[in-house]
Amino acid sequence: MEVSNRLKKIPPYVFAQIDQKRQELVAKGIDVINLGIGDPDGPTPKHIVESAKNALDNPVNHHYPPFGGMPEYKEAISNWFNDRFKVKLNPKTQITSLIGSKEGLHNTIMAYIDSGDINLIPDPAYPVYRTSTILAGGEPYFMNLNEENDFLPDLNAIPKDVLAKAKLMLLNYPNNPTAAVANLDFFERVIHLAKKHSILVAHDLAYSEMTFDNYVAPSILEVPGAIDTAIELHSLSKTFNMTGWRIGFVVGNENSVKAVASLKSNVDTDIFKVVQLAAINALTGPMTHIQECNDLYQARRDLAITELQNLGWPKIKPNKATFYMWLKVPPHMTSQDFCTKMLEEAHIVVPPGTAYGPNGEGYFRISLCVGEKRLKEAFDRMKSKNIVFGPSTVVSHK
Repeated sequence: MEVSNRLKKIPPYVFAQIDQKRQELVAKGIDVINLGIGDPDGPTPKHIVESAKNALDNPVNHHYPPFGGMPEYKEAISNWFNDRFKVKLNPKTQITSLIGSKEGLHNTIMAYIDSGDINLIPDPAYPVYRTSTILAGGEPYFMNLNEENDFLPDLNAIPKDVLAKAKLMLLNYPNNPTAAVANLDFFERVIHLAKKHSILVAHDLAYSEMTFDNYVAPSILEVPGAIDTAIELHSLSKTFNMTGWRIGFVVGNENSVKAVASLKSNVDTDIFKVVQLAAINALTGPMTHIQECNDLYQARRDLAITELQNLGWPKIKPNKATFYMWLKVPPHMTSQDFCTKMLEEAHIVVPPGTAYGPNGEGYFRISLCVGEKRLKEAFDRMKSKNIVFGPSTVVSHK
């Protein structure tokens, strides 16, 4: 049976491919260190888990949830958002629930991009930005993120004819995979451009609370007038160690939130009430675990910088947010060659920069979601296999 042309157009999901290779090695009895996936290694805080257990015992919560999210969930989001960003939202019209931000990103793109439309997406970026644009029949226009510009897109470099056809711009700061951050001055320029060309801005703020060195991540909706042309997608996955619970929300422009909610109502039946009740407890309960987790990630970051520089990597600027590190591969190697060598010789999983777009060539990403002892072991393996930043690292031909 022939699959659809739209499915043929998208590449295989790179992380599924990487995990398949990892599983093949594990099946052979090989100990693989996975520095590839952004999944917090800490448990969901106990008070959130306990609230879910209690909610599960109540048969009232076993039925269909309301479309767009329970009113109590949206009220909790509104209050948290105002406390955190000093932005007031109408929970009835400016908030809708998401089954995690990945689903929200896909449905936002499907709600706005038609055949021939342009979606302005960063390069490198979370792969869903590109693949969902292709599935919608649209054309991704890559806004290159370069180290010289602190991995922010050069808005002035976007051609006028592209801006005239663009309907959507996706941004993500703090950023995956580069770990770059943005300030309100940048967001103000984005909003000015978007209003001038009637473009909806969708800001993916999944890592808002994962910050270090006194940095505080802003919301794009803090920009005066941003609500007229922007929405923002949030996830409880990273902030509350709830990746497997699959819950998030989108906030912002009323018409755009309504459009996303309308599309979702036709393709899913929203989030299990038990999970929404747990999320309410997360948003209204104690937040002490956030700083505790950030302290762990910061310590791992600092360890990784020291170890990598001992392996010859040039001076590394500490990332101020996320649990990712975006690093150059050794000279005279491609991203794929380096990551293959890491997996086959050191048995360490890291994704190549090209997994996030063509402009990711020359880089690889490390996730800090393993303990310090395991992280140190990974760098020891690199040393033992002579995987260093320099001419000693060569491609193995098998």
